[in-house]
Amino acid sequence: MSDFNHDSYSDDYIRAILQESKTIAMIGASARTSRPSYFVLKYLLQKGFKVIPVNPREAGTKILGQETYAALADVPVSVDMVDIFRNSQAADAITDEAIAINAKIVWMQLSVRNDEAAHRAQVAGLKVVMNRCPKIEYGRLSGEINWMGVNSRTLSSKKPHLSGTRVQSFGLGRPKT
Repeated sequence: MSDFNHDSYSDDYIRAILQESKTIAMIGASARTSRPSYFVLKYLLQKGFKVIPVNPREAGTKILGQETYAALADVPVSVDMVDIFRNSQAADAITDEAIAINAKIVWMQLSVRNDEAAHRAQVAGLKVVMNRCPKIEYGRLSGEINWMGVNSRTLSSKKPHLSGTRVQSFGLGRPKT
């Protein structure tokens, strides 16, 4: 796994991660509506993911109706993905925490890259994505981002489908329970 190319991810790799993730711990989530983490949290909640905000300054409060925790170790449920909205240096310790709680995926947001942390996560069996946003990737792979006039690098009259197990209109939504 040490030869994994983190400069480019296949659509299948990203799609599989989004499909297998049900519970996401968002490190650095903010209650400030102007912050990118707020928009991403709101979007992922709307798509049916369980998103748990983690931010020591917001601990004990709710962000978009979700209880906020001070640390990843405080989250009382199993976490599939740890979404890191912190800087590349902070991603080092956060990745170790993700390994310690048996998360399946470490996702580092746009402009966040830590190759050493990625290597440790992969050796521990976690999948890793760096310098990407799950909101953008979900929108791109579901075809939703195309409807907003954003270039998807693809010219097609067919709506892309990620899977038949999520929201049928996008092929990536959460099943209704």
